[in-house]
Amino acid sequence: MSPRKFICLIGAVLCLAAAGDPADRLADPGREARARALFQETRCLVCQGESIDDSEAPLAADLRRAVREQVAAGASDDQVRSFLAAHYGEFDFFRPQFSWRNGLLWTTPFVVALTGVLLLAVRARRTSAPEPTELSAEEEARLTALSGEGDTMAPELRSKNALSLTER
Repeated sequence: MSPRKFICLIGAVLCLAAAGDPADRLADPGREARARALFQETRCLVCQGESIDDSEAPLAADLRRAVREQVAAGASDDQVRSFLAAHYGEFDFFRPQFSWRNGLLWTTPFVVALTGVLLLAVRARRTSAPEPTELSAEEEARLTALSGEGDTMAPELRSKNALSLTER
């Protein structure tokens, strides 16, 4: 191995070692591995796009400490997840567990959209072409007068019509 590659390798190892405080790590490597696996599936509430293992936020450090304490106390992975969910909510996990609340949260928008489409369809059906109504006698007389058929124009319409013609 060339000296240059060796220096790069040492630098990478030192960067990884500096990423986590050794004082915070658990003495048992098995428990530390479990804790780190839980870190990877727990979302940083500050960064929201990173796990608490990758985040440098103070809240992420607090969450790592809480997870390590739970694991050191002998809690199972499910118990640790329940603890985090009770304190920080289901949003704390990248893959939240299915519950009726989550199901309701995910299905409500679809139900609302489907209901809106159905209501629009019912309304469109009801407001389709209006049914024709019959004309009153006065409306028929006006229509006949406007169309110019015969002398069936009502007397009041004739006088109005005559006035309007002379005014022009």
